[in-house]
Amino acid sequence: MNRPTTQIFLASTLYGTATLAAAVDAGACDPTDPADPPVHRILLTSDNAPIPEVAPPLASMPGFDALRSRFDEVLDWNAAIAPFHPGAWTPRPEDAPLWERQLRALWGLGDDRIELYVESVQVAPAQALCRLFPGAAVEVYADGLMSYGPTRFRLDPQLGTRVRRVLHLDLVPGLEPLLLTEFGVPARTVPTDAFLKVLAELPAPEAGPDEEPPALLLGQYLSALDLLTAAEEEELHAAMVRGACARGHRRLLFKPHPGAPAGYSRRAEEEAARLGVPLRVLPATVLAETLFASIRPALVVGCFSTALLTAATLYGLPVARTGTEQVLARLTPYQNSNRVPLVLVDALVPDLAEPAPPLPDLPALLTAVPHLPALLTAVGFTMQPKVLAARRPEAEAYLAAHLTPRTRPYFTRRRLTSLALPGGRVPTRLTPLATHHTLRRLRRAVLRLRRAAAG
Repeated sequence: MNRPTTQIFLASTLYGTATLAAAVDAGACDPTDPADPPVHRILLTSDNAPIPEVAPPLASMPGFDALRSRFDEVLDWNAAIAPFHPGAWTPRPEDAPLWERQLRALWGLGDDRIELYVESVQVAPAQALCRLFPGAAVEVYADGLMSYGPTRFRLDPQLGTRVRRVLHLDLVPGLEPLLLTEFGVPARTVPTDAFLKVLAELPAPEAGPDEEPPALLLGQYLSALDLLTAAEEEELHAAMVRGACARGHRRLLFKPHPGAPAGYSRRAEEEAARLGVPLRVLPATVLAETLFASIRPALVVGCFSTALLTAATLYGLPVARTGTEQVLARLTPYQNSNRVPLVLVDALVPDLAEPAPPLPDLPALLTAVPHLPALLTAVGFTMQPKVLAARRPEAEAYLAAHLTPRTRPYFTRRRLTSLALPGGRVPTRLTPLATHHTLRRLRRAVLRLRRAAAG
């Protein structure tokens, strides 16, 4: 007789939990063999905030109770590993068997076969959980646009080969994620209709019957990621207000990031008051995506939030970006995983400072940038050339043919030079020599010696 199966779904955000709920509803997590016993489903919540004790827990957010109905029980990862922080702790290899026995006893797993559904398998807490259950099959689900980018670094093959699928929302229709493609992991989309039905279950403010649809401004708390200073981010919010007003919107909603300080909306409120436009600040715990159906904003504005493409592709709402070029220009290190979301939003979403385009539709989104899959491959390769070494010819072909003033900001000349790619400073006649792996290694060694001598 087959052993019973327990599926553990690790979630740290309401958006991610909604994605998992939609996957369950769509049957993407059902046993492949109908003769197998019914599975037991555990939703394991993790609070990865810098100081979890002062952040609102996932289980307390509006709509969580509706989502948890897909799972047989809800457990707390923070409590299980206390006093360690979920974002910083992974077990020592010699301790992993002890931890597995402890968690099986604590969670009543017995000798069940385990399946793990995790996000960001390259880092804790997902990687920690995978190490603690070394015999478990792994499914990776995508909470946003980062899944379109490459795996952040070389993953241990003992983990990479355990991953069966990458589950993701079809936020850029037809575009395949690069995540884990080095292991041949196939991608499967979570059906859009299932995701929209899940979002419809979550509570959201509603517009009055006679109210003009507002413009919705999205905060992202970029200063916490060291992408902007606090003052620069507040000025970005003010720029959103000015841009929305310049387009003629007379009602504004500001949706703060759940982790942002309460005062982060103050600059936007001051700018709205100066322009004589009412601005309402929504509770930070409200999921932005729930507003798209309940309020139907006349415009959704952000920097590079996943919600911009959710609004455009899943709800057909007008969207605009601002600040994207500024963040992209200073993004370090080059392989920062925010690069792919920035590139996708910059390439596909119109600038707030430009005249309002027609209402977006899926064909227009797909054709907004020629050769979008090839652009993604080129960006991904330049970010992680070792992980995606097999994709070098594709990157070279794209850069040789399509490096234009529009696409140039997505690549730095220094990065292209270090990888001996078209667009770098290597003379064309020397390219065959520059691409030789031994010469490239020697060049990097010389550069390191020069930096050491200068320092």
